[in-house]
Parts: sequence; structure tokens; C-alpha cells
Amino acid sequence: MNAEVDVMRHRDAVEFADGVFWIGALDPHLRSFDIILRSANGTSYNAYLVRGSTGAAIIDTVKERFSEEFFARLESEVDYRDIKAIVLNHLEPDHTGALPELMQRAPQAKLYISQRATSMLKALLKPSAGDFAYTTVNTGARVSLGDRTLRFLHTPFLHWPDTQCTYLEEAGVLFSGDVFGCHFCDKRLFNDCVGDFRFSFDYYYAHIMRPFKSHVMDALQMIEPLQLRQIAPAHGPILRERPRRYVTRYRELSTSNLADRLGNEERSLVIFYMSAYGNTARMAEEIAQGAGGVAGVRVSLYDLEGGEIDSFVDLIEEADALLFGSPTINGDAVKPVWDLLSSLAVVDLKGKLGGAFGSYGWSGEAVRMIEDRMRGLKLQIPQAGLRIKLIPTQDELEACRSYGRDVAAALSGDTDANRIIDFADLN
Repeated sequence: MNAEVDVMRHRDAVEFADGVFWIGALDPHLRSFDIILRSANGTSYNAYLVRGSTGAAIIDTVKERFSEEFFARLESEVDYRDIKAIVLNHLEPDHTGALPELMQRAPQAKLYISQRATSMLKALLKPSAGDFAYTTVNTGARVSLGDRTLRFLHTPFLHWPDTQCTYLEEAGVLFSGDVFGCHFCDKRLFNDCVGDFRFSFDYYYAHIMRPFKSHVMDALQMIEPLQLRQIAPAHGPILRERPRRYVTRYRELSTSNLADRLGNEERSLVIFYMSAYGNTARMAEEIAQGAGGVAGVRVSLYDLEGGEIDSFVDLIEEADALLFGSPTINGDAVKPVWDLLSSLAVVDLKGKLGGAFGSYGWSGEAVRMIEDRMRGLKLQIPQAGLRIKLIPTQDELEACRSYGRDVAAALSGDTDANRIIDFADLN
């Protein structure tokens, strides 16, 4: 295919490797995907056809309302009677919308899904789930199409538990599902022909794959040794030029460099705060001073009034402990704190410590509310939150320093510090 080909002008399958075709659909007007993702120029629903000497395989389908386009492209290259296998790398509706109709048209085809996709398949096809036979596969399982072989790689949580990749061994094509994809629609289809989609690629990773970095690294261990001539993801351009650079980019995005900068033995404690009259700010400064006196702990202090929330996400992800300070206003924590906490849904928080503090005038609910949210995010809370009414006294400032020392000591591995002390009781 060359740069002049425009897939919006026809409904034919597009061959991009010998006997391998794109049979998907374009959705250029989409602007919001799954609520959390934005797209300035839409997305694609990529589905693929592989022809072998003994039959054909379909890999993924499209969103239901694009089924007509999908079937037209499929029919331009293969008869339904020749379809031997249907592979689902992931069972979200944007990949499986045309599946029920496809299985009606090709009833002889065997359906292949990952071992963790069974319950999802039954939920997807509710009334007629019992009518469809399926085969579950795991890493290393193969399906033969005669002179073509499909091999499966189980890649759970990228980004659902059921996800897998499918590798066409003879052609070196990896059908990667959501991995290496992005919401970027371009009628020229291929990465060497479309516009600049680097932002969309990184944006998609940040919102879809970022929470599962450890699973990304596990998947890369299987993918990197493969001979990769092309990567065919479920969304966005087909990566036919220098596909390995996108694998490298995933490793870069999934690798923390903080340990190299701090040293492997040093831990990072980040304190965020918002202050109405300077009292919570004073608490934050004293907590930082106390924590900074513990060997092996690097302390950083940030006033949320002077920073953009998005810029803190990378910092949070690489930190070992997080403290949030907020005054109580109208019985609640302040909005910038909630905005920052809501951003943590895209961050892997496993193993991190957390805590909350703040000054209040009447009721002081903010600290408890922040703690509840942090527990919901699975952070460990080694010390109960610290609340101080109005202007802190010298004794209360010492309590702040003690709180900082205890959190830092818990972070550095001093188990004696992992006792619960509710400094709010001092009030």
C-alpha cells in the first residue's frame, strides 16, 4: 500500500503482508472513548484476516454499528465457508460488536479466547452464549492454517484480565490487541503514511496501560524476542515501519528512573498540601522537617496552589510514600487535593505508604476523608492522620515533626514506627 491509498473511499480489505488483510473500520468523529479518553481525530477499530492454505482466520471484529463495513471488507477477500478460526484478543464491545453475526455467518469456525475470557464471553453474548462453542488458549498454544501458524501470548491486564496477543509466525506479524495501540484515525492506515501520532500513542499508554506497568514488563519479555516485521494493534495505525521502536517506547514508559537518580537504598516521600490561612502549610513544613531527619529518605514538599495536577502524576508514581494536607472547608477537603487523588487511578500504587494531615476550624473532616480515599486506592496508612485546630502550638508543631519522623521511619523499614498514633486526639 502506498501513501495515495484512502481506505475511506472503499470497503475492500487492505493487504499489508502476504495473505494478511486489514478488515476494520474508521470512526473519525469519535471525541470521547470510555469516558476517560479524548481523541482529537477519532479512532479505528482494527480487525484482521489471515489466509492460509487450509483456511482463514479472523482476528477481532469491530464496534457493532460498524459491522456492515467490517463484513463488506471481509467478503471482498474470503468466503464465510473458508473461515476456520475466529480469534478474540480482547472482549470489550469495540472489538466484539460484530461477533454474534459473524458466528452466525460462519458457524463452522472455531472461536479462540484466553482462559480468563470465558465469563466475559458469556456476559457479552448473554441470551445465546450456550449456542457458541469456544476453545480457551494460553501462551504457546497454536492454531494451524496449513502454511500459516497463529501462536498465542497471554498478556493479562493489558488492559483487561482477558487480553492476549496473537503472533503470525511465518510473517512476523504481531496482532497486539490494545497493546501498542492508540486512538488516532487516519485513512492512510500505516504509521509511515499517517500524520504525527506520537502524542496519541503516549496519551493512550498513560491512560490505559500505565496502571499495569508490571504487566507491561511481563508482556515485553515475551514480545521482545519475537521477529517483528509488523505490529497490528486493535486501535490506531498499523506499525509496519520500524515496529520495534514502539516496543522500545513501551519499555521506556514502563521503567522508573528514580532509583538511578536517588540511589537504590534511598526512598522518596512526597508531601502535597493546600493551605487557606497558612496553618496547614506550617504543618507541612514541620512534617517535612521531621521526615527529613530520617536517614535514607528524600523528602519533597509541594504547594498545590502553585502547580498543575497533571505534572505531579509522574512524581507520584515514582514516590514511595505520599502525604496529603488539606484544611477542612464546608466539611470537606479542598478541590485541588481531590483532583490530585482522582488522578491516581492511572498510577500503580501498590506498596506505597500514605497519610493525611490538616488544620481545621470547626469539624475537621478533611483528614479522615482523605484517608478513606487513600485506603480505597490501596495505599497503606502506617500512621493515623494528624489534625490540628486552627493555629498550631509549639507542642503541636513538635507533634507534626514526630508524625513526619514516624512516617519516614516506616518507609525506611523501621518496624517499631509502624504503630498507630492518632495525633488528632491531642486536640
